Amino acid sequence: MKEQLHTIPISDAMENAGECPFCYIERKTEEHAMNYVLGHGASYMEADIRDMTDREGFCRAHFKKMYDYGNSLGNAWILKTLTLRHIKEMQKEFKDFKPSFSGKKGGLFKSSSGSSNSIVDWIDERESSCFICNMVKNTFQAYMKTFFNMYKKDADFRKQVAETKGFCLSHFKVLCQGADEALNEKERTEFYEMVLPLMEKNLDRIYEDVAWFIEKYDYKNKDADWKNSKDAIQRTMQKLRGGDPSLPPFQLKK
Repeated sequence: MKEQLHTIPISDAMENAGECPFCYIERKTEEHAMNYVLGHGASYMEADIRDMTDREGFCRAHFKKMYDYGNSLGNAWILKTLTLRHIKEMQKEFKDFKPSFSGKKGGLFKSSSGSSNSIVDWIDERESSCFICNMVKNTFQAYMKTFFNMYKKDADFRKQVAETKGFCLSHFKVLCQGADEALNEKERTEFYEMVLPLMEKNLDRIYEDVAWFIEKYDYKNKDADWKNSKDAIQRTMQKLRGGDPSLPPFQLKK
């Protein structure tokens, strides 16, 4: 298949797949979103962009990444108007608030979804939305459609997928959901005949690496070769839950 602009990120991910090509795509997509929000293009200075970030807010994880990214002035501009929106919403919630006397007790650590407390519901709604999460999710879904379009039309690409180290479990779930939607019955059968053994083979490989990492701490193996186990911890974490915990924070380029 001739490479086109929308297929380049997929091809790039396959060439830099590591333990999961979709982790690579997700990371690059998130970095693009961070640059869009806080980068040199100064999107945060645009009133319409800040209106969107004010409406959607940010999750705890992306607040941390925004802090690590740098650009104190950009963060301050975003936080100024976002906090003002919180204040206005909070004042409205407090003004209309009526305590419930129904006697229902959900428990401190149970889900507050559908609670009878309007303040709890407002905070729940706030915590469930993140501008960067939504941007990454929407872009990632578009890339997933491109992936299956390439997979169906290009035999060389299917071979390239079969030669990867598989996928993290989180993205493997998304991949299976995409296959069930994008592939016909024959294509799905062939896809699972390829991908299931690939996943088993590579989870076994990861297990052997982390198991040997432990064995290396036995004094009897102190002079033995590390084999492929030196980075087994971060690779196993990525395989089981996605992301690479060993990567440094993504930061604004000076």
